[in-house]
Amino acid sequence: MSYEAKMMEMKKLLKKKAPKTDEKPQTQKRVTPPPPPYEKRWLAAGLTKEENEFGIVYKKTVVYDLHHQHGKYELSGLLNTVERWREAEEIHPLAPDFAQPLVFFDTETTGLKGAGTLIFLMGFIEYTDEAFTLTQYVLPGPDHEAAFLYASNLWKTPMSIVMYNGKSFDMPQVQTRWTMNRNVLPQLLKHTEIDLLHGSKRIWKNEMDTFKLTSVEEEQLGFFREGDIPGHMAPIIYQDAVKNGRAELLMKVLLHNEWDILSLVTLYIRSTDLLLHGDADSSANAKTNIGKWYTDLKSFSRSKDILMDVIAEYGADEPKAHFHIGFLLKKEGLYSQAIESFATAASGLAGREKVIAFEELAKLFEHKMKELEKALYYTKEAIHTLNEDQDVTERFKVRMGNGLRHREIRLKRKLFPGEAQ
Repeated sequence: MSYEAKMMEMKKLLKKKAPKTDEKPQTQKRVTPPPPPYEKRWLAAGLTKEENEFGIVYKKTVVYDLHHQHGKYELSGLLNTVERWREAEEIHPLAPDFAQPLVFFDTETTGLKGAGTLIFLMGFIEYTDEAFTLTQYVLPGPDHEAAFLYASNLWKTPMSIVMYNGKSFDMPQVQTRWTMNRNVLPQLLKHTEIDLLHGSKRIWKNEMDTFKLTSVEEEQLGFFREGDIPGHMAPIIYQDAVKNGRAELLMKVLLHNEWDILSLVTLYIRSTDLLLHGDADSSANAKTNIGKWYTDLKSFSRSKDILMDVIAEYGADEPKAHFHIGFLLKKEGLYSQAIESFATAASGLAGREKVIAFEELAKLFEHKMKELEKALYYTKEAIHTLNEDQDVTERFKVRMGNGLRHREIRLKRKLFPGEAQ
């Protein structure tokens, strides 16, 4: 027998047939975990009990009428906000999906990251039946996590979910915990995520020192918290409530979360007013930032309208508006107007943007206006600013320096062809 034939015989011997059986595998019956020993104390503090097939979750429900005031804004303003987005028909990161319910969402967790971090509180506000309903779900303990997640209905209906840093924190945490319970829970749905932290940074860049929600509340919403717990204390309070059953401080954590979510509603109203309505109660900087944001979204006509309004109102006092509109004018082939805008920007700005404005002037005079002397002048101005301005970073100097020096050499060769460089 050949070597190959022997190998085939050995393979046949190694194959084992699985025994045939008509018996179906037995499914293990799900055992619902018992209520925690501190249940009565939690219920006495104001929570209610909800049960589902996976266990127990505790919750708190608050209903606000349309005229509930949070800072400077009434919740009823949200109705106008949604209608403005509907009429605008704009594709924008803050625009809701009108085929989905609009929900405002925030979580509290036992830590900031890691597989062992649990979400112990989820809060939702939604407009229903001529009122706003807040529902907060509290995790009794790790053995009830599936029941806690299931109660959120994040598996049931696709939603437009408004959050603050939710794309980077809240939703990834939800996805992680859902994955840990994937063997028992229905699949987590894909939702439309609207992140107001991103929006706040775009609108108030260069205007606010920090974008913590409490700072945005005070500066933009006129809401000041009294008696609030520090956010870093929430996990400690929750762990104590689970260990010792004390729920009095836990209710303060729920109030902290409640304020967070109410602020999401009013911040959404405030942001939309600025984006779509041009709210007069705003700075030139914010309006300019919004114009730039529309440029980045390639909504050039909308961007130009906003920036032109800023220039009409503030003139040279808002040089950044001239800087950003210069690129739009250049794109439209309006080179003389673009030169005026970049010249105004260069005279009023400093640092990186001043260098770029000079560079754009050099480009326009060299390639469009064919005025090489002016192109060389603005190239030298850009190089001087690059070397002397304290606001320019070393990294930017390296990136821009080589290109500007090459431009200077090329222009000199064109202007003075007989001179040695």
